Amino acid sequence: MEADMHVAEKIRDPAQINAVALKAYARIAQAWDLSLKEAAGLADMSESTWKRARKPDFAGELTKDQLLRLSAVIGIYKSLELYFSEPLARCWFTTPNTGPLFGGSRPADTAIDGGLPQILAVRTYLDALRGGA
Repeated sequence: MEADMHVAEKIRDPAQINAVALKAYARIAQAWDLSLKEAAGLADMSESTWKRARKPDFAGELTKDQLLRLSAVIGIYKSLELYFSEPLARCWFTTPNTGPLFGGSRPADTAIDGGLPQILAVRTYLDALRGGA
């Protein structure tokens, strides 16, 4: 029981949470082939901050907004991987979409332009597809 408590305490460490979120987000940005500008915009960072944040020794702080964005993007990635086959899961976010949420734009562009509310809307949209709601 004591070991379980120690693990839970470790996971609550903000620096560790940031490091895990940034590592996962960097892998997703690479899998989706996002440009430096797109990855930075989606995370609400400057390009120079994103360049530093991708490195394992990044000691910067993430805002609550940035952490929520990364968490939601990780959820989007997971939904796409569960819902679609490999090639579509990897390109869906960067392919123009005629759905009402996207109006012919790429989900990536609407998420960057619309910020956290749009990122969460995309996540909800995919969760609804996955759940059949």
